[in-house]
Amino acid sequence: MTDETPRPTNESPTPRIGDTRPAPKIGDTRPAPATPAGESGPESEGRPAGTSNANRNRNRRRRGKGTGQGGQSGSQGGTTGQFRPAQPRQGRPADAPVEASAPDAAEGSSGSRKKTTRRRGGDRKGRAQGRYLMCVHVVDGATHIATMEGRSLVEYRVAREADETLQIDGNIYVGRVQNVLPGMELAFVDIGIPKNAVLYKNDVTFESDEVETKPSNDAKIEDMLKAGQTVLCQVTKNAIGAKGARLTQDVSLPGRFAVLVPNSSTIGISKRLGDGERRRLRKVIDEVKPAQHGIIVRTAAEGVSSEDLARDVKSLAEKWEAIETEAKKSPQPRLVYRDLDMAVRLLREELNDDYRAVLIDDKELFEKVREYVTAVNPELADRVEFYEKGTEELPLFERYFVHEQLHRALDRKVYLPSGGSLIIERTEALTVVDVNTGKNVGSTNLEETVFRNNLEAAEEVARQLRLRDIGGIIVIDFIDMEIKANREAVASALRQALSRDKTRTQVFDISELGLIEMTRKRVNEGLLESVSSTCAVCDGRGFVLSAGL
Repeated sequence: MTDETPRPTNESPTPRIGDTRPAPKIGDTRPAPATPAGESGPESEGRPAGTSNANRNRNRRRRGKGTGQGGQSGSQGGTTGQFRPAQPRQGRPADAPVEASAPDAAEGSSGSRKKTTRRRGGDRKGRAQGRYLMCVHVVDGATHIATMEGRSLVEYRVAREADETLQIDGNIYVGRVQNVLPGMELAFVDIGIPKNAVLYKNDVTFESDEVETKPSNDAKIEDMLKAGQTVLCQVTKNAIGAKGARLTQDVSLPGRFAVLVPNSSTIGISKRLGDGERRRLRKVIDEVKPAQHGIIVRTAAEGVSSEDLARDVKSLAEKWEAIETEAKKSPQPRLVYRDLDMAVRLLREELNDDYRAVLIDDKELFEKVREYVTAVNPELADRVEFYEKGTEELPLFERYFVHEQLHRALDRKVYLPSGGSLIIERTEALTVVDVNTGKNVGSTNLEETVFRNNLEAAEEVARQLRLRDIGGIIVIDFIDMEIKANREAVASALRQALSRDKTRTQVFDISELGLIEMTRKRVNEGLLESVSSTCAVCDGRGFVLSAGL
């Protein structure tokens, strides 16, 4: 007699090797129990109950489960690329340079190193952790300096050997007044270079009893300066295009912990320091300040002893005495004090715990920079490393994709991650940035799409201005937004992104047309001018006339 008892509809498959689940019993129609948490079986991952064997096998193949390389976990795969340590450094020079000074922000000085170590967790794989990496490449008598934030190029500067006309900011000269222009409130000064420098009225120092006009705020420049007069002045801005270098008579000498302001009563303390530390440093300054000079205490002075601060101030005062002695030797226009090389000067202003390394592929420059950092900031000296060209697999700039990013930075069109784009056009009067949605069509509504695109553009505009070193007046044409709160949010996002830029900027509110006007201090020639030359065919205009015209 045939057994008519029906079979269960959810019959479980035959157990396989490695399956630790309880064996199903005859007549049990319940689904098989799930694999306990923490265990993994070849058939249990992501499988819904009742799935056929064919579907399970197909899903397993798609997920790469089972035997073979496809089933290996990510942690057992190939290792990620590691930062190769630089070659062992050679011996250090014994003497420190006379111009040794400290970084401006100086977060890498006493007290901050411990804070950064706690924040970032110390070293990793033998290399200090930090946000920035500086790559210095020397070729054809020029020093190319690239600053990387993560893997992105954020700054690029070029210093040429024996450049006495274009990169002279920080130098001190004996100058002779050539002519005074009352209508422009400025004077042209010969400082011994081909193009006369410019000295504006507000940058002239004088005694109130030396001019006839009272009060001194209303003094005229023709009463302060006379043609043929000898002046001691410092360059504050390099010559750019047809404009000469800008001068000031308010000379300042930066040191590691303080800035000396000669012949001044100025006393200042960095606002980045706490109130208690500011009070302590004020007492120290009252004791060590020279009677005839002013002192500005830098952030690097946090936690330093009165002896260290006094030693730094004394060194700066002696340096100023040497400059005055040199200036009195002859009234002829000439250089009396040369500031540090650009690479060293950048380290003076920027090197701190945020830099994980400074890689230099020139032995002579490496020794100079290492000597300087050892003298003024010894706790960061180990971060200056020599990049051996002959033993490394790739040149320095190729290893960190500097050339590739540099070429993109010279394009007029910049693509945004979401599909939008920026068009950057430079003119003699100003720079215009046009924001487009491009392929960014959004998913909700027009206002939301435009708002998100503008936020993304604000971040990229700030990065491009810093990378291309664009200065002067800048107008940004954002896409029109109807909601006022959105316009304000975009302007706020731009200000926040620009806060990481060390160059002074000023951003005005966004207009009804979606325009934002802003200014960025112009100190040096831009990126385009520093890495290119004028086309001999079109003379830099970008076009040639048609044949026959």
